[in-house]
Amino acid sequence: MRSTVISGIGSLVTNDPSLGGGPLGLLSDAAVVVADGRIAWVGPAASAPAADEGFDAGGRAVIPGFVDSHSHLVFAGDRTAEFNARMSGAAYTAGGIRTTVAATRAASDAALDANVARYFAEALRQGTTVLECKSGYGLTVEDEARALRIAGRHTDETTYLGAHVVSPDYADDPAAYVDLVTGPMLDACAPYARWVDVFCERGAFDGDQARAVLTAGAKRGLVPRIHANQLTEGPGVQLAVELGAASADHCTHLSDADVAALAAASGTTVATLLPGAEFSTRAAYPDARRLLDAGATVALSTDCNPGSSFTSSVPFCIAVAVREMGMTPDEALWSATAGGAAALRRTDVGRVVVGARADLALLDAPSHVHLAYRPGVPLVAAVWRGGERAA
Repeated sequence: MRSTVISGIGSLVTNDPSLGGGPLGLLSDAAVVVADGRIAWVGPAASAPAADEGFDAGGRAVIPGFVDSHSHLVFAGDRTAEFNARMSGAAYTAGGIRTTVAATRAASDAALDANVARYFAEALRQGTTVLECKSGYGLTVEDEARALRIAGRHTDETTYLGAHVVSPDYADDPAAYVDLVTGPMLDACAPYARWVDVFCERGAFDGDQARAVLTAGAKRGLVPRIHANQLTEGPGVQLAVELGAASADHCTHLSDADVAALAAASGTTVATLLPGAEFSTRAAYPDARRLLDAGATVALSTDCNPGSSFTSSVPFCIAVAVREMGMTPDEALWSATAGGAAALRRTDVGRVVVGARADLALLDAPSHVHLAYRPGVPLVAAVWRGGERAA
């Protein structure tokens, strides 16, 4: 077992208030020792123990690797024309998903796998060390199962999203499609998934249908999460809290009762905000300040997908959240690291503490605040994932 000490860290975000200042547990002039893929020691650089190898951070900032708890990366095709139309005045609806479904069904396993690998590598270069990935662009038993098999080659955080929209094959019989999603499709997909998800929204699935999908998944051992309240107020958030879902994602249009419910369930259900979707659809941004002030746990993720949020950049989402959603730079970073970990019910990532997985990002900046202060600038200079230099 070889060890590495990363020293000369000007500012270290640990996300453990017992280790340093404020909610981020900030340490100045710090060091981290990595051994066997884990954090073995954290503290002042002057007190760092000896290690087999050394890396000098040169006074730059080190943060936990980003935990992106919401993405849709098993897809084929391109929706440039749809984006161009939307930027020219067309409204966004959930129906564009069907365009990607047709292309994904026609793609080979090798092509889909290459796409997933490409976007995972792209995210890793930008500091993302944990990335959840959903199915949802196949909408047949075979295509949903193969999407999860492919996703599983790249991440353990796989989500069954057969209930993304009603399959075009069942356009005239949505009830029959729900039966498929909760029956044969679930049987085929459950062995390859950790989570079950549903798009509870106009143009997709209503509250009763969403309940049926999540309940069936839970009976097969999958933990619920839900696309909730993206386009309008609706039943999604309340359903998430009622069923003990790990996260309610989007949370753009919330009633006072929705906010109160998420605050009351802050230890169970995370409000995952996806500013890339609002940026790419010219929609109103979620009010993160309202959720945070109420006491809800908030995560920030990319929602990387070809239709409504084609970005793999968590730093971009942090900058947007600070500029447009009322978050402070500290809150946005916490939400993109520890918040994402909470949304995936993980305690081994999103923090730089002894025993955690050694997922770290070195910023070419003296402080994590530069992620919002210098939007669009590629600040991630190096990434360690599981203690190995990955980018």
